[in-house]
Amino acid sequence: MADETPGREPIPPAKRRRLQQCFEHGSKSSTKGDFDYATDMFTQCVIGDPSNKVYIAQFLTNLSKKYNDNKKGAGFTSKGSALAAKGSMQKAAYSKDWAALIKSGLDMLKINPWDISTLGAMADACESLDMDEAQLVYLKWALDVNGKDAEINRKCGRALARMGQYDQAIACWHRVEQAKPNDEEATRAIGDLAIEKTISKGGYEGAENSTDVMADKAAQSDRRSEANSKLTPVQQLEKAIAKKPEDVSNYLELAELHAREERYKEAEEVLSKAAEVSGGDVTIREKLEDAQLRRSHQQLQIAKKQAVAKKTPEAVELYEKMKAELNAVEMSYYRNRGERYPNNLSHKYELGLRLKKAGQYNDAIKCFQAAAGDPKKKAAVHMDLGECFQYIKQYKLAMTNYEASIEAVNPRDVDQRKLALYRAGKLALGLTEKYLAAGDPQSQEQLARAENYLNELAGLEFGYKDVPQLLDKVSKIRHKG
Repeated sequence: MADETPGREPIPPAKRRRLQQCFEHGSKSSTKGDFDYATDMFTQCVIGDPSNKVYIAQFLTNLSKKYNDNKKGAGFTSKGSALAAKGSMQKAAYSKDWAALIKSGLDMLKINPWDISTLGAMADACESLDMDEAQLVYLKWALDVNGKDAEINRKCGRALARMGQYDQAIACWHRVEQAKPNDEEATRAIGDLAIEKTISKGGYEGAENSTDVMADKAAQSDRRSEANSKLTPVQQLEKAIAKKPEDVSNYLELAELHAREERYKEAEEVLSKAAEVSGGDVTIREKLEDAQLRRSHQQLQIAKKQAVAKKTPEAVELYEKMKAELNAVEMSYYRNRGERYPNNLSHKYELGLRLKKAGQYNDAIKCFQAAAGDPKKKAAVHMDLGECFQYIKQYKLAMTNYEASIEAVNPRDVDQRKLALYRAGKLALGLTEKYLAAGDPQSQEQLARAENYLNELAGLEFGYKDVPQLLDKVSKIRHKG
């Protein structure tokens, strides 16, 4: 029988680096539309580290893009391959060869990434291997296919309960009750979880992953049995790391402990060591980036308080410096996230905002244009594009985007509409004056534009910024004309 615990032992740094390279190649290929090559890369990642939730999520997301999110995959054209893959999965499940089941399951998901029975089987394999985070990725993907499926909700409820995520677990069990009224397990689980939620102690309720909740049970048991019971939790974890420096879970637990007490510098240092030990594991790298971001926010808040309290030039200068440094950290953060998750347009938009703030308008424009495909941010994206084009004196492009923002804005978002009308009206008035000075007949077109937008804005809020003065200027130009 094959090894039943793939991915649970620390992955050697060399292997981790190879998997990271595969992941990066896969991400870039997926962005370019080469979904088959990306699938091969992500498959290697998941097989090499089946507990890595990031690898699994990208594997599934890439396949969803490949099949245009049709919820049925390749269809009947691959019926034979699907039957073979499912047969291999059944054989592996019978012999409890979880590594083989995961491999066969990936083959099946390549044919149909929305096959609920396969997703459930993959989740079962992860549960047998104590890979809670990975299990939840498969289960939540299955819930996206059918959120009312009783068995998937049952499995998801159990997994979430083990991780201490009581509210989400209870919600899953309620869905089981809706699908199967009077289900005894659901009724019992809801009652038990309500009690556990009430009495639960130890600070794990808000944990984001299974490592936070139960990182290496054997190591924790060993720490509890230490002769010197006076050691603080931090000291216990530091001792455990010194004893077993290759065990990444102890670093993560220590970093979380520091973060809870807002010791972000210490958390950052511990996570830096964890990233080195793990060979650059993407999940740990992201935790490190999160810690760096929290630390920068903390430093900015301290500098702000000092600037307000002291009011000295030095304190104000430090505050401005901290704002610039935070913006730089955020740029790095969103650039890294955008490279890892190229399909997440919000990362591109957030990076564009930071680039604009830093005065890097050409690069910001590229980010905003890439983010324009997000319908929820369309109005805001065009607004920011307009501002960037205006900064680099591309006024026609700026106006085009301001008008696109006006067109795209949600009718309920009155403040966004006011700002778009203001930007367009003020720019049109500025172009009017420019063309008048040059004797260019385009001045009349721009004047009409300015009048139209500023009048609409005045109808919404006459006292908005300097709108009354701008309308006076329009009237004077009309009078002179």
